This record gives sequence, structure tokens and C-alpha cells, in this order.
Amino acid sequence: MNDIYVCGHRNPDTDSIVACLAYANLRNALGDREYRAVRIGSINDETQRMLDRFGFEPPMYIQNMRAQVSDLDFDHPTELNKSVPLDLAWRTMRDCNASAIPILNDDGTLYGMLSSGDIAAYDLHTVFECQVDALPVFNLISVLEGRLVNEYSNLTETVSGKVIIALPKAFDDASFTEPDTILICGNQPEIIDAALQSGVNCLILCQTEISQELEESAAPTCILSTPLNARQVARLIFQAIPVSRFCRTEGLISFHLSDYLDDVRETMVNSRFHYYPVLDEQERVVGSLSRYHLLKPRSKRVVLVDHNEASQSVPGLEQVEILEIIDHHRLADIQTKMPIAVRNEPVGSTNTILTAMYQEHGVMPSPAMAGLMAAAILSDTVMFKSPTCTKRDVAMAERLARIAHVSLEQLGKELFTSAGADGKSAEELFKTDYKQFHIAEKDLGVSQITCVDAEAYLSRKDEFLAVMDKLRRDREFDIVILMLTDVLSEGSHLLYAGSDEIMRQAFNTEPKDNMLFVPGMMSRKKQLIPTLTALWG
Repeated sequence: MNDIYVCGHRNPDTDSIVACLAYANLRNALGDREYRAVRIGSINDETQRMLDRFGFEPPMYIQNMRAQVSDLDFDHPTELNKSVPLDLAWRTMRDCNASAIPILNDDGTLYGMLSSGDIAAYDLHTVFECQVDALPVFNLISVLEGRLVNEYSNLTETVSGKVIIALPKAFDDASFTEPDTILICGNQPEIIDAALQSGVNCLILCQTEISQELEESAAPTCILSTPLNARQVARLIFQAIPVSRFCRTEGLISFHLSDYLDDVRETMVNSRFHYYPVLDEQERVVGSLSRYHLLKPRSKRVVLVDHNEASQSVPGLEQVEILEIIDHHRLADIQTKMPIAVRNEPVGSTNTILTAMYQEHGVMPSPAMAGLMAAAILSDTVMFKSPTCTKRDVAMAERLARIAHVSLEQLGKELFTSAGADGKSAEELFKTDYKQFHIAEKDLGVSQITCVDAEAYLSRKDEFLAVMDKLRRDREFDIVILMLTDVLSEGSHLLYAGSDEIMRQAFNTEPKDNMLFVPGMMSRKKQLIPTLTALWG
């Protein structure tokens, strides 16, 4: 619940995924153990190959950052088993100042809810009720602070009957000696003898010295001894009833740790209850929740890497506390409630910035981590051929390669192999590295696939265009573009769904069949988007 999530952008590329892992690793190495790498999209083939190559698991997947029950400081009252006596439940609620507590099954799952109102209603009922049924002897002994006198007799585990206090002046009352009786008396030998002879169900001796004869009694009567007086015993007998008999079990409303607060609020508005049990993923009770707890939820804490644009970030971002941004893209539209640390540098890869941060903190990445970070720099700079690439990117990648004992040239070939193009749908390939942009009142979607041979993808041009045209119509985009960036040709084939005129004006080239080739275009961020921005600006 105290984790700080390190999160990249949607449809994450290798640089985004590795940046999450690398920054969480750096912070943990510095003693900040709560940092945790997460992702909000699927791992693409290129990234998976690099993770496998250096022995890393993908970051944990999360759907969104909406506030959940797990983000609340809900109550943790003592939960009681359904077999405990009412007396214990009342004392527990009094001690922890709780007006309701969850009642559990033996496996920790929810049986019911017990409130102070339930106890008060039952207590008033006992004023006019003098009969108890199937009262567990263990519960009775506990509540009366007593002991079983004839514990070696073959007795039942429960007692039932009419509760009667034996008064000397009423000794002739025949009801004292009826078998279906729980008789309370003091040091009254004649009454005790009569009760045992008639076989009353239970005999409770208050503040009485117990004779050896009673302890060795073979009578079927359950004989209990207690230091309490008769008046106290007469009231407490009814408090020995198991809570399972009168706690609320029907129509319960409970919430899970993973439930979203928006949904919880809506449920509470339409409910009359004041307390709600909280369950974990195994359905075990972990606490209780009230409307009060919804007033000040604890926001999730997030570090954003490789992006600073709301449309590319995790859903529910408006509900989180952003602690830090580490990025190499243009500054966009994310707003924060408080001042935060922002590190934004004009380099080709977020991992170039992170490598510098490792150096600044005096932390040497492991060979495996260094190799993975070098791969991320190669990926985002397209083997140093992208116009976004700087001398700093090259220097940092070479430094990491020396730590990892890898060849950057060989690593680059492994990165941009076309393996994975076959067997995947055009939609899956298109969404691998897809981003949305809003430029001068224009909305567009741009996907980029970087490869060493574009022909395998161009042969599926019609499939891609069908996916892109559907996306354009569904989202009402002005244009949707797919960049097929060929490392060997050092340029990009641009497939598009939308206006021919936009592409003609933007790139000063005549498109043909919804496609054109732009030599030297390697970067979506530094070439394609600025070109469209200049056109529409």
C-alpha cells in the first residue's frame, strides 16, 4: 500500500519499459525499497527479446491508477470467530471503540457483521426471556470466569433450559428441580442435593466452596463453579450465546481491496449500513470501512518516465500524486498539485538520462541491467541513426556496453530483427508502439515500427490500412499514420488513413495509394510530429 509506482507510457517501447525497471532499481539500491516498476501496456516482441536476453521479468501490469479501497486508511478492528460468546464481542468493541465488527468463519472469510445495536436489541430481549438453548459449556465457563466441577463425568457440550435463581424461601417451588432447568444457587446444600437428584440440566454454584463429593459426582448434571454472585450470573448467562446466533448475515455489503472508490461511493449512497467489511483477494476479512474513510483517500504515488503527456499516461492519472517526471520528450499537458522534480533533457533516450543518474549517485548497474539499458538506448536512437540521437547517447551506450561486456553492433541487430511480424495481426503490430497527439485542434494517431527490412511489413499494407481507417473513423481523428522505419534504408515508409492533401503539404511529396517514403526520417518525435506541427501551426 506504500509503493511508489514507476510508470512509462501506454503501448510502451523498449526505452519505456527499461526506464521503469532501471529507475526502480536505482532507487531501491539507494535504500528506497518502496519503488516498484509497472507498465500500462503489452510488452512488444523487441522488448521481450531484450528482457529474455538479459534475464529480466516484465514489470507488473496495471490497468489504471484510479483510487481503490487499498488506498484508504480503513479501520482494522479485531475480527472475532462466529463461535465466541457475546460477552467477549461486547468487551472487544468497547476496548477498540468500534460500533461494529466483522464476524468470521474458521477460515477467516466473512460470516456476518455485529453492531452495538444488535447487542443492545438482544440484551433488551433477555429482560423478558429466561430460556436459553444449546448454550456451549465452554462459552459459559469463560463468561462466568468459572470452572467445570465434575469435569470427569460424561457430559454434553451444551446446556439448555429455563434460567432460575434458587431462593431459600421458595425452596418448595417444584420448578427448581425440573430437568430442563439451569439452576443458579449459592451455598445451599439441600437445594443442591434436590437439583442433582432430579437431574437438572445445569447447576451453577455461586461463591460456594466445592466439596469432594461434588467433584466426584457421577450425576448427568453439568456442575459449574463461579466466583460471581447470583445476580451477575443470571445476566451473564445470556451473554454466553455464540455471536453467530444473532449477528447480521443476510444482505451484507462488502468491498474488496481492489474495488474502485467511485464504485464504492455509489454503493454506499444506496445503502443504509454504516460499516462495511473489507476483503482481500482470498475473500478473507482485513478490516472495515465507513463513509468517513472516503473523505480523505490516500493517493497512489507515481513517477512518470519517458512521457509527460496525459493522453499517453495511465488512466486515472488525475487521482494520483505525481512525485517526479524523467523524460526526453517535449513538455506537454500534465499538471501537478505541488511542485515536483522534473528532469527533461534533449537526448535520444530516457535511459541516457538514467545512466547519468546512476553515475551521479555512485551506483554501478549490474552487467545485466547495463546491457538492458544499452539496448534501450539503441532502440530509441535507432542504432544512433535517429536525428534525436546525441553524442551523449552514444557515450552512455558505450559505457553501458563495457559494463555488460556486449557488442553494440550485435545488440542492435538482435533488436531490429523482423522476427515476430509473422503470426501477429496487423492490429497487434500497429498498436505495439502507438501514440495519440493533439496539435492545433487536430487529433491524430501515430504508430512506429522499426525494422531492418520493411518489405515483410509492406506486404501487409492493405491490412494495416484497414486497421488505421477503422481507428480514424471510430476516434474521429484527422489522420492516422504508420511509420515503417527501415534502419538499413535510413528512412521511413509512411502509410496513412486520411487526407492526401495533408501528407502532400507536410512532406512535399506526391503520395501514392496511401503511402509515401521519406528518406532520412527516423524519428516520430523529432521529425514527423514537428513537421505536422509546422503545417498546422
